[in-house]
Amino acid sequence: MTESNSSYQEPGALRVALRTAAILLIFMLVFTALMAGTYRITAPMLEASAQAERLRVINEILPAANYDNDVLRDQVLVPADAALNNASVSVVYRARQKDKPVAIVVEATALDGYSGQIGLLLAISAEGRILAQRVIRHKETPGLGDYIDPKKDRNKQRPWINQFNQVGFDEVPFKQWRVKKDGGRFDQMAGATISARAVTNASARALLWVNQNRETLFSLPVGSRLEPVK
Repeated sequence: MTESNSSYQEPGALRVALRTAAILLIFMLVFTALMAGTYRITAPMLEASAQAERLRVINEILPAANYDNDVLRDQVLVPADAALNNASVSVVYRARQKDKPVAIVVEATALDGYSGQIGLLLAISAEGRILAQRVIRHKETPGLGDYIDPKKDRNKQRPWINQFNQVGFDEVPFKQWRVKKDGGRFDQMAGATISARAVTNASARALLWVNQNRETLFSLPVGSRLEPVK
């Protein structure tokens, strides 16, 4: 009698298992569809927000009144390069006024900060001078080395990083593009030389790289890639 009851229960248990699996499958499909729909709705808003923030940072170092093109669209791709120290492909933005070259906006990385890498964004004029630059990421010691970021610099009247504004190799030769402690021309804060040295050296390399590639960068079609010289 026991064996007979057991044999009749097996189809019922199978139906319950199949029903449970079907419910889980439907739930997964609905959840996936909801996630995909949410992404389709939010992705454009997130991208627009990221673009707005990118443009805001660019306009800190290159005022919008200085160019009239769509600077975020007028871009070329740059492969990883030892001069810029960017680990992967990066974007170079080109600013123009009435179709004439105004500036190159380029990202560079200092690998030798006190607490790791320091990311820089530089605006370099068509004449080969740093118009301005900003630290866009870093992990330098709060209250000590973080003065490289003007938002953290206690000297609001003359932030440390502004000493590079409007300076090119015609004024400060490449070999003198160092902090004063290393025999160069740029100031550093006492007790926090490493951060200043990293930014100063990285900006020199980036300026040199742009000056060497400026004509090519401005002449490339929008969205194209700068091919390294072999």
